[in-house]
Amino acid sequence: MEVESRKWVVLVATIWIQAFAGTNMDFPAYSTALKSALGISQAQLNYVSVASDMGKALGWCSGLCLLYFPAWAVLFVAAAMGLVGYGLQWLLLHHILTLPYFLVLMLSLLAGCSICWFNTVCYVICIKYFPANKALALSLSTSFSGVSGAIYNLIANSIDPNDHKLFLLLNAVVPLITSAAALLLMIRYSPPDAPPLDGTHHYDSANFLLLTAVAISTGLYLLVLNSVSSDVAVARLVLTGAIVLLVLPLVTPLMVPGVVSISFHQEDSGFILINKDHRELLEVQMQRPDGFLDRDLNKEDFDNNPLFKDEQPVVLGEELSTKLLITRLDFWLYYVAYMCGGTIALVYSNNLGQISESLGYQSDVGSLVSLYSACSFFGRLLSTVPDFLPRKMYYARTGWLASALVPTQVAFLLLVSSDSNAALTTATALIGLSSGFVFSAAVSITAELFGPNSAGVNHNILITNIPLGSLVYSLLAALIYEANIGNSGEVVSQDGSKIYRSAGEKHCIQCKFCAL
Repeated sequence: MEVESRKWVVLVATIWIQAFAGTNMDFPAYSTALKSALGISQAQLNYVSVASDMGKALGWCSGLCLLYFPAWAVLFVAAAMGLVGYGLQWLLLHHILTLPYFLVLMLSLLAGCSICWFNTVCYVICIKYFPANKALALSLSTSFSGVSGAIYNLIANSIDPNDHKLFLLLNAVVPLITSAAALLLMIRYSPPDAPPLDGTHHYDSANFLLLTAVAISTGLYLLVLNSVSSDVAVARLVLTGAIVLLVLPLVTPLMVPGVVSISFHQEDSGFILINKDHRELLEVQMQRPDGFLDRDLNKEDFDNNPLFKDEQPVVLGEELSTKLLITRLDFWLYYVAYMCGGTIALVYSNNLGQISESLGYQSDVGSLVSLYSACSFFGRLLSTVPDFLPRKMYYARTGWLASALVPTQVAFLLLVSSDSNAALTTATALIGLSSGFVFSAAVSITAELFGPNSAGVNHNILITNIPLGSLVYSLLAALIYEANIGNSGEVVSQDGSKIYRSAGEKHCIQCKFCAL
């Protein structure tokens, strides 16, 4: 049992990393201050956020590094990149040093790289420690990155609610401190080399249920209390409770053997993208490092088995090299679907500060960031639902992903139809839920479609659509924004909506997201 308990400690370490590494969540909080300090246009500010997203295009480097270096070393590099990337920007805003615009872009790129490297470390660790339940482990771990915005908002309010520049300093220092704490756990507890002990599946099931309950409690706590934490004293009290909830998962697995007696079909948490008839074949295939089957195949096998086509095995989860991956049609369909869902949501969140300001709700930026963060957390947590459903209710995880894109479209239609505070709040919540589900489920889908051993590299290839989509969408928004500036009676929102304010009326006549 000691060997098995180690993986839970490391899972908690990834939860801590994810909870404090989502530093891109709070960009709307300091984007206006950054724009003012640099004296740049809206289009140039958009390029700063795009540069941060461009860091994801280099995320595949972290996957390669993990093939040759230990996870703790890659984690340290990620923390160092964040310290430099955000720290120098904070010094710029406080006029301690002067930086050219191009260098600010490079710092944003470096900061974006740090986030991607943090994520990749967590992905690889979860897949390595929980091969049979990687979807559950990934969903739990990545879900906590959704609360980063709310946590940073609490920390900032605990120090100075009126200093939005403080977010940059927190982005630089807090992940480094968290990484140091996580490293102590990761170095001490190495991956279990021994086979699972009899009865450990029983405790795995109970642990996942308990950790999910703790995660839900954490999200509800932050969602409800973050809105009343504008006062320093209240914020400090709420922050203390949040830290307690984050530490709680560390002791939860230790209590399971003595207090919990739960059982459900552990095998149902595995390969849910295929039916029962194909499952045994996949499990045998996945046990081979080269990705091929042990037994000989005759012509009848090829003719009668739907898993084979043109004498080539087409098995979900087969390990694909980068060269083979980019030749697959299903990968590019997956790529476009992600760009039209998760990437658009990221662009929206990056521009949330300007959107709320243009609609006249500048004072609500902090609460909107917290709302988006909390809803993104619950969206990520919802991606675990398929793993808890009975076998007869299983649906392809890709089908769940397609369903998760619907709320985003509803949200943008709502923004087009109304510019009220209620519409903005509701749309932000819907986009947060939708994007959170997509971000979390995508990691599991990548591992299950294209192989778990290559997931660290393959998923980073997938998310290269984020900087591409961010560049296209943000550029369109900025061009519309800049084109309509000039009339004193107009206010133009960052998402491309042109809002006329005359005789107390506001009318949104154009929104670049309406076609989505």
